[in-house]
Amino acid sequence: MAVKIRLQRHGSKKRPFYFIVVADGRAPRDGKFIQKIGTYNPLTVPATIELDRQKALEWLNKGAQPTDTVHRILSFKGVLYLKHLLRGVKLGLFDDATAMAKFQTWYAEHESQVASKTDAHKKAQAAKKVYVPVVKKVAEPVAEEVATATDASEPVSTEEVAPEAPAAEEVATATDASETVVAPATEAAAEEEVAKATDAAE
Repeated sequence: MAVKIRLQRHGSKKRPFYFIVVADGRAPRDGKFIQKIGTYNPLTVPATIELDRQKALEWLNKGAQPTDTVHRILSFKGVLYLKHLLRGVKLGLFDDATAMAKFQTWYAEHESQVASKTDAHKKAQAAKKVYVPVVKKVAEPVAEEVATATDASEPVSTEEVAPEAPAAEEVATATDASETVVAPATEAAAEEEVAKATDAAE
């Protein structure tokens, strides 16, 4: 039976969440598994990985084959490096204490790098959320509109009134014409009245 360490998908559509499981290679991806050894959430930055390092190391020593993604996860969590150090102990290159000291040094450096990347990502996200108001240049068009409105509200100059003078002359001419027309009519009426008075006296 080919035993694999692989991911078992959970979560909703476009929101994946994985279990890291040890399962038979012939079983379906989301089917029966032998043991669950951790979880993997790729949606966070950096990805959230919870792994039982001891169980993963035991299954690797038993011959379980990790998939490509799980291989990278195990390398990221230091399981493969720890396996390498323990192999050096078996070969007699160094003792257990030296192996664990090397692993602790590597793990401290690794955690500091992860923390710095997390902080950098948080700062970048905070910088994106800063609201910068967009100011549009509307001062000049408004000034032009105000100037136009001011010009329109100013009183008309005397030069513009000058062409209206002929209209006054026309009115005076019309008045004179009406007087000349009325005068003859008045004189004729007076003569008729005088003639009637004369006839009445006779």
